[in-house]
Amino acid sequence: MTSTQERSVPKPVFTDAEAGAKEFPDSDSRRFNYFIPAKRKQSHYEDVTVEVQPDPRHYLSQGWLYGFADGRGGYPLDWTALKAWGVDRPEPERYPGSGGKGYDWPAHGWHEFRDPNEEWELTLYRYNSNVVRQVNQNVENARQSKAFEQWNPNWVRFVERNVGAWMHVDHGLGLYLYANAQRRAPTNMHNNAISVNSMHRIRAAQDLALYNLTLTEEVPGFDGAAHLETWSSDPAWQGVREVAEQLTSIWDWGEAIFAGNVVFEPLVGELFRSQLVQHAAPRNGDFVTPTIVGAAEYDFAERDLRYTQAMFELLTADREFADHNKTLLNGWLTDWVPRALQAARKMQPLWSQPDQKPPRFEDSLDAAKSRFAGIVTDLHLDVPKELAQ
Repeated sequence: MTSTQERSVPKPVFTDAEAGAKEFPDSDSRRFNYFIPAKRKQSHYEDVTVEVQPDPRHYLSQGWLYGFADGRGGYPLDWTALKAWGVDRPEPERYPGSGGKGYDWPAHGWHEFRDPNEEWELTLYRYNSNVVRQVNQNVENARQSKAFEQWNPNWVRFVERNVGAWMHVDHGLGLYLYANAQRRAPTNMHNNAISVNSMHRIRAAQDLALYNLTLTEEVPGFDGAAHLETWSSDPAWQGVREVAEQLTSIWDWGEAIFAGNVVFEPLVGELFRSQLVQHAAPRNGDFVTPTIVGAAEYDFAERDLRYTQAMFELLTADREFADHNKTLLNGWLTDWVPRALQAARKMQPLWSQPDQKPPRFEDSLDAAKSRFAGIVTDLHLDVPKELAQ
């Protein structure tokens, strides 16, 4: 018999110093207890979101684990001019033997935010997959039933130019406004909510792009490239394009979300989607486009606006900086509302393009203004005087 030579491989030696070796009260608990839940019982959303991104003010006794070339680490709070309770307190002094404890939770008021949609990775995948599945089914059913043959000729031109042009808005804001802002927000609760907002916009742009390809195949004479010229040179779209590009250049993440979701979307986005496309499409024989546009409308109206209101309501009612935040937000309203209204008014010629007209442009704009005024009022801010123009 030949003996097998034992290989010289270091054997693991357990010293009870490894992670997880020590037993302590709640060692077997499947829930965390290092934060105060928003309600009496903490939710699964809070367990997977709150304080996943650590903070030197709490537990990082050695300071930030990562930083930037200029020496700043982690998530600097001056990436927005908005302030939350406690942000002016300095980080705890760290030195050998000082211990790991920072301020009592929350270290500052940013950590009080909870996304009412309770969005995290799993919910994002579930929601978007359901939306895409439903959109695909609607388009496929329309294809099989020859529903596109019912469209008025002018409506074909309208969709190829104007509905197609909106994908540029969704793509630009999703990728360069929301995705950019989420990186600079100070907590995981903010990061998750804004990231989902970004994915909603990017998915909506993809929905319109795929729809455009389907229509190119199914509708005789449909020009799938017409939206490019419209976005680049149509006077009715240049106001929207200008404001969208200005939004993507905002550095302050708080201003980016506020200008995008509180100002631009109600005054321009909902004006186009709800007041124009959703009203005009059925009158012109199109019962498919409203399902595509309606999915994006639901994203904003029932999810993205909801987290935005919850986020800014905390800031306008902050125990320390409410007046500071209100003054700042009212200034942003003064800056962005005239731009959004100018962009909206430049879109007026679109209301006359379909054969069967939607409600009058002025009535549509009044509805958008009323919706916007309600949002601003709920945030305890001043309704801009420009709204009366």
